[in-house]
Amino acid sequence: MDINQNYIEAVKNIKDAILRSQYRAAASVNKEQLSLYYGIGRYVSENSRKGFWGKGAIEQISSMLQKELPGLRGFSTRSIKNMRQFYEEWAVVLNRQPLTADLELDEKLLLVEIRQPMAAEFNWSDFLSVGFSHHIEIIAKAKTLEARLFYMHECATRYWSKYTLRDYLKADLYSHRGTLPNNFAQTLSDTKQALKAVCLFKDEYLLDFINVEELNEQEEDLDERIVEKAIVANVKKFIMTFGQDFSFIGNQYRIKVAEEEMFIDLLFFNRELNSLVAVELKSGKFRSSYLGQLNTYLSVLDSYVRKPHENPSIGIILCREMNQTFVEFAVRDYNKPMGVVTYRASEDMPERLRKALPDIEELKNCCRKVWF
Repeated sequence: MDINQNYIEAVKNIKDAILRSQYRAAASVNKEQLSLYYGIGRYVSENSRKGFWGKGAIEQISSMLQKELPGLRGFSTRSIKNMRQFYEEWAVVLNRQPLTADLELDEKLLLVEIRQPMAAEFNWSDFLSVGFSHHIEIIAKAKTLEARLFYMHECATRYWSKYTLRDYLKADLYSHRGTLPNNFAQTLSDTKQALKAVCLFKDEYLLDFINVEELNEQEEDLDERIVEKAIVANVKKFIMTFGQDFSFIGNQYRIKVAEEEMFIDLLFFNRELNSLVAVELKSGKFRSSYLGQLNTYLSVLDSYVRKPHENPSIGIILCREMNQTFVEFAVRDYNKPMGVVTYRASEDMPERLRKALPDIEELKNCCRKVWF
């Protein structure tokens, strides 16, 4: 029996609300926990690295703690070493010259109030929202500050579990995330699927078969039809430009729901993603209203066109220009996987670059000489 799409949507919304609530509750205790672990990590580091503690000291201290506080969790030998690593890795970033009010240290309790560093790019809210186990995963696998800040932000805003984070770290999402604005990581539950989608699409495509001189007409719809016509007429070349494993299904693809007809500009299927890919063409600058339209198309595709064995449909808006920061903000709260990319024709390129490109006839002649 098919599950009602409304139920699936309701479960997703309730699940997201539960996760957000859990993260808010966790954030309220995280600062105290992280401060404690940071202080213990500093104490252990100073005494085990350059102090008087001998070999095996951490193991002995852990065992003695278990006897002093029966049932104590989180202070195994491995955990204490993690606290030391947590302090040592973040000390360079978090430790600035303290003011009297900045640092409160009780040598007996080892309670340290860690304060936000001066670095402008450091998101203190993200740091405190991420649990200690997440921090340790990030420290172990991400070696640059930029990468660590990226994964912290994703954990804090996407509500990743430790295991989801581990999958993305293993796949090196930071290095492969691409530059196109998208919401793939938050809308595709399968980590590998999200990573494939991020890696597949570029942020800009050169469509040199489009005649720019025909564009910029008074009616925007007419411009979009010109772009669509040029792509369909050169669909093989477009697919080669767009990416691997695409199959063209059709243009102005008709879908219908509740007696309402809608037409998708271009519909493809990608074998690598095992997903339908809907492409909406826009001849001008990106508008946030485009996302709502595309989100509806994807809902209908998933409900009435997608096969049971296929992954969720993906939407791409192909427009002439965009403000990337604005698009990233606009796309993040939609529940269907979407991305926004731009296209450029050869006439759009600077004159010096166009002159650097070889003439097509010259290339053909060179090929004839090589082959014949």
